[in-house]
Amino acid sequence: MRFEGTLTRWDDARGFGFLESSQGGEPIWVHARAISGLDGRPQAGQRFSFEVELGPQGKKRATAVKPLRAAPPPRAPRRGAVAAGGAASLLLLPAFALLALGVALWWRPPGWLLWLYVGASALAFVMYAMDKSAAERGDWRVAESQLHLVALAGGWPGALLAQQLLRHKTIKASFRQTFWGTVLANVAAFVGGSAWLARQAAG
Repeated sequence: MRFEGTLTRWDDARGFGFLESSQGGEPIWVHARAISGLDGRPQAGQRFSFEVELGPQGKKRATAVKPLRAAPPPRAPRRGAVAAGGAASLLLLPAFALLALGVALWWRPPGWLLWLYVGASALAFVMYAMDKSAAERGDWRVAESQLHLVALAGGWPGALLAQQLLRHKTIKASFRQTFWGTVLANVAAFVGGSAWLARQAAG
């Protein structure tokens, strides 16, 4: 089965890069030897058709890669720039801060809850950075279940920042749906848990 996609990254010195399928999913590793019919060197932004096979270590890689049409490379995003469509989702962070302030004034939850969110968010950001680096090298990835678990535990603000600033995990629909489910579950647990702790302290 052939797919169509865009070459999103290319390391000319090492002779490999990553193709992003038009159907979504994780980027597919591609080596220069698998590309034929191309006039010149591969460049990020070019469109290709390709097949997918398993490499010696059981990892997916592109094969029988052929150019679809010439295209100029897209302007590289500014480092730290928010991914397209991410500005709206980042508005959730100040909204949650206002909610947390209201909960703090009304129920006065214990101070360790704040440090839980800070610590879990920092851990989530580091895990996303490691996963993105592993994806670019073609190494073993951080399990999606682990990313969701740390988000559910209070690290979703850091995960949201990592998704947008690192431009990672922003395409796969099933991952996005589960991620937002962990956000809703965590916020509900935060509000409900704060109310329960306040009743316990008052009783």
